[in-house]
Amino acid sequence: MSGNRATHEQRKRNREAADWLLRNGDPGQSEQEKARFADWLSDPENCRTYSAAERLMGDARTAIQSDPALVNIRVKPQSSAKPITGSVLLFACAATAFLLFDGPMRLQADAIAGADEMPILTLEDGSTVQLNASSAIAVDFDGKQRNIRLLRGQAFFQVAHAPKRPFTVEAGTTRVTALGTAFDVRFGASDTDVTVTENTVLVELNDANPSSLRVTQGEQATYEPESGRTSVKPVDSLVALAWQRGQIAVENAPLSYIVEEMGRHFSGRIIVAGNALARRRVSGTITVADTDAALAFIKQALGVKVTRLGPVIVIR
Repeated sequence: MSGNRATHEQRKRNREAADWLLRNGDPGQSEQEKARFADWLSDPENCRTYSAAERLMGDARTAIQSDPALVNIRVKPQSSAKPITGSVLLFACAATAFLLFDGPMRLQADAIAGADEMPILTLEDGSTVQLNASSAIAVDFDGKQRNIRLLRGQAFFQVAHAPKRPFTVEAGTTRVTALGTAFDVRFGASDTDVTVTENTVLVELNDANPSSLRVTQGEQATYEPESGRTSVKPVDSLVALAWQRGQIAVENAPLSYIVEEMGRHFSGRIIVAGNALARRRVSGTITVADTDAALAFIKQALGVKVTRLGPVIVIR
């Protein structure tokens, strides 16, 4: 993996630029907000970053402008409110596209895997990272430390030996420090899993009650931020890393977990109709990279119905 990587300060600018880009499209923006933006933009680095954010949105805006039906739309007010002009609607559409096309994430990440990708990246120190589908990381290396932020999804790390430069992975409030090792981190919607396939890692939990634990080869630690609960269990590495083959092997896992893993490989959205259904349990080996095969498994296992509405799948 080559090229310059953003510093912590630059990533902060990136997040602020994405925020300002969306806020500046609000026709009701106050003069105080405008003044704050002008002050922020007076920094040359902020100005450069904002220009980069604008370029990310540019393709969406250009595509919308090419459609006369969208450009010329006028929406009649149903009350005394001011009419919505085509330019306002254009910005709203472009802003939505900016979010749908992962604009904010692209400003933060050094590497993003698509729904049909599981790339293996080589870092400047010789370490390798394999990203699961729809996953993203930010890399911050210097002469004293090697730090990676798992912004979303899952990644497997094989760490090059360099004891004077600690190798850490941050996933939300979970921080994993390698002690000469290979390990996997899954940053899920409701929990974070750390699985060690070689040697040992130190897992630090920076929540309301900070704690740490060592996880050794053949173990998986799971942290649930909502409850603050942490558990460690033995795990087969072939099972834990089944995602590298486009599969997951589960025992009594909730449907919500299965759908989350399917969603990494699906470019649309998969919805489970109701919390009760989302909590129903499934066991087996599921090929989540093949949406049709995974849905067929779920239908047979739970007797559910599946409805497709364009890019949306509803399980009920």
